[in-house]
Amino acid sequence: MENLMHSKVYVGTYAKYNNGSIKGDWIELSNFSSIEEFCEFCSELNADETDPEFMLQDWENIPSELISESSLSENIFSIIEKVSDLDYKTLEAFSAWVSISCHNIASDDIDSLFELFEDDYQGHYDNEEDFAYQIVDECYDLSDFVKSYFDYESFARDLFMSDYTYENGYVFRNS
Repeated sequence: MENLMHSKVYVGTYAKYNNGSIKGDWIELSNFSSIEEFCEFCSELNADETDPEFMLQDWENIPSELISESSLSENIFSIIEKVSDLDYKTLEAFSAWVSISCHNIASDDIDSLFELFEDDYQGHYDNEEDFAYQIVDECYDLSDFVKSYFDYESFARDLFMSDYTYENGYVFRNS
């Protein structure tokens, strides 16, 4: 998902394809804000046909959930708009969250997904135990003496059994 800003699709039509031609054009999706704008542009490109049926023959940097040969999820334009404001690390974290969540980026409301992500995202850590150290520091008033005997490894294991998930260096609260 980190390359979504550079997503593009090669659009032709089924009529041309059925007549032995793969004539079409590569189209940068970041140039459009909606599926309607995209389809209007594709219609203009294929003005030589009365009712062109678009064929998405190839694509780059588009998650498979958002595209097929005959359809493009309208959510892609909302996602591109959202991710354009994110720094690389947050975009990478969002991508990791999507990969482990049960949410569907092709059909779920994108604003709601980003709100859920922001609620679940806890940060980037080298490992689960590093996150356990932070939780102990933030949530428990332990003396340095007690901290020296605290079993952070076991505590981390317990945290990640049900409450948290660690994915590609990112920690997420389980909703």
